[in-house]
Parts: sequence; C-alpha cells; structure tokens
Amino acid sequence: MARKTYQGEKNDKSRTMNKLIQSVGIVLEKKGYTGLTIANIASTAGVDRKLISVYFGSVENLIETYIKGKDYWVEATAAAEQTLANSKDESTRHFLENLLLEQIHYFALNEEMQKVVLWQISEKSDIMSHVTQSREKMSSLFFPYSDKELAGKNVDLRAVSSLLVAGIYYLVLHTKMTDSTFCEIDLTTEEGMNRIKEAVKFILKQTYGAE
Repeated sequence: MARKTYQGEKNDKSRTMNKLIQSVGIVLEKKGYTGLTIANIASTAGVDRKLISVYFGSVENLIETYIKGKDYWVEATAAAEQTLANSKDESTRHFLENLLLEQIHYFALNEEMQKVVLWQISEKSDIMSHVTQSREKMSSLFFPYSDKELAGKNVDLRAVSSLLVAGIYYLVLHTKMTDSTFCEIDLTTEEGMNRIKEAVKFILKQTYGAE
C-alpha cells in the first residue's frame, strides 16, 4: 500500500490564505476601504502579518484577490463565453437582461461590494484599476455577438449598457447611503425594486426594437 503524502503544511497554507481572504471582507464591511491595512487584516484573521507577504506578495494583491473573487462582473464573465456560444440562436437581449437583473439583486444584498464600488469612484488606485480591467472582459465577450444581431440598426448598445450598469450602481448606493426615495421610488421595498427591473427590461426591449 502506498504511503499517504503528508498534507499538513499544504492544508495549513490553504486555510491561512482563506482566512486572510475572508478577513478582507470582514474589515471592509466593518471599517470600509480605508481600514484595509495589513494590521487590521492580519488581526482579524488571527495570523502573523508577515504571512500576507509570504502567501500573496503584498496586501494589495490580497485585497485584489478578495475583490475579484466577489465581484459580480468578474464572476459572471467566467461562464459567459460558453453561455453565449450555446445560446447563439437566441437574442442577446435576453442574456444582457439577465445579467443586469442579477446585478441589481447581487449588488443590493452585498454590502462589501457596495463599499468596493464606493472606493472605486472615490479615489484612484492600482487595485481598482486592475479590477475594472477584469470587468471589461465581459464586454469583449458579449458585444461581438450583439454587434452581429444589431448590424444595420442605429443602436449604440455599449452606451445604453453603460448607463444601465452605472444607474444600477448609483440607485443601490443612493438607497443604502441616504435611506430615501429616488424619483419617488422606494428601493427598499420589493415593489420599488421590481419597478426598476421592469424599467431595465423596457429600455432593452426598445433598444433592440423587440416586439
């Protein structure tokens, strides 16, 4: 019988890396992006701060690893290529509509990512620059399909999509930070959120010229 290979050190490393990654989210939720220091993250994880450099190279790489693992668009891109290829006979409107409706749901519930986006629009950083570049991979996958479908139509789907994505971010953040209505719509209610979702569907339907 073959001897089992000792996995203790490997498992310890994996557990510690996971603890550090999860601790980024805990610190982000409690203290915001300004609290993402080596000391705070290591203390929350309960490990030696030196291990951040050992396992991730730098605290910036650790934070970026966490954000990319949680970011909606980065995660959605992973499955997008196969989904688009398998649904090539369907309108890309349905694919984009599902993406945006899921974005609303995910972002409204994820306080850590709300703070990440606040960080993104509050100050310039290499971390957020790398993350936003990763998000753009979805564009390079999706738009070639929609360009074929909308060929000959005077439609700028990139501009429409930009407004919808940005609008979703802003509406959720506005509701979270001000606890007030927007254009007399209460997004803290299911009825209010459904009105926004229906508006997204309407805009895409008009953009595509769908019946």
